[in-house]
Amino acid sequence: MQRLRITFSRGEGVKYISHLDLMRLWERLLRRAGIPMAYSQGFSPHPKISLAAPLPIGVTSDGELMDILLRKRVSPYFFIKVVCDQLPCGIGILGVEQVGLTLPSLQSQIRQAEYRVEVETDMRLEEVESALLSFLGKEHLPWQHRRDNEVRHYDLRPLVDRLWLLGWQESLCALGMRLRTDNTATGKPEQVTAALGLPNRPKSIHRTKLILAGR
Repeated sequence: MQRLRITFSRGEGVKYISHLDLMRLWERLLRRAGIPMAYSQGFSPHPKISLAAPLPIGVTSDGELMDILLRKRVSPYFFIKVVCDQLPCGIGILGVEQVGLTLPSLQSQIRQAEYRVEVETDMRLEEVESALLSFLGKEHLPWQHRRDNEVRHYDLRPLVDRLWLLGWQESLCALGMRLRTDNTATGKPEQVTAALGLPNRPKSIHRTKLILAGR
């Protein structure tokens, strides 16, 4: 048995497919590439593939993480060589490494995610900088999120570990964010921009990195 960890990108061409469809896509292309995947037991066995954190629809990334359990060993070089021939436009493999079979699940190790967020705004540069300082100076920020007919109340501030200005030009602001992402809570970039007083939905959201416990 062998456990491989794959770092991959997800670009514009596939940013509107769901998490479930992405899992099915990987299963099909790994099967076509002849990768000896390990399968679960039971009436309906499925390959042992796990993604670190689902990527919301419409978000691109160049830091996605996925673990695959194999029943026979293959080298990272061989994996990249045969799988890259099967990849659709919009998905790219950035790295492959072997990790220990006994390590905790990938999902349980995720702690934070970093994003580059671009949002259109009428605010001046000084106003954006002031909004960032005001946000970071708060200890608590009561927030609510509506989903369907349910309204959830929570504190947004602890979900934001870092927040910084990447760039500003007339009508467009680029922000960097390091948000909490674990099995108890997840920070969402569009909620942070709204809390900053930027009412427009982000023009683009790009996840640049997933950060594991101890990293």
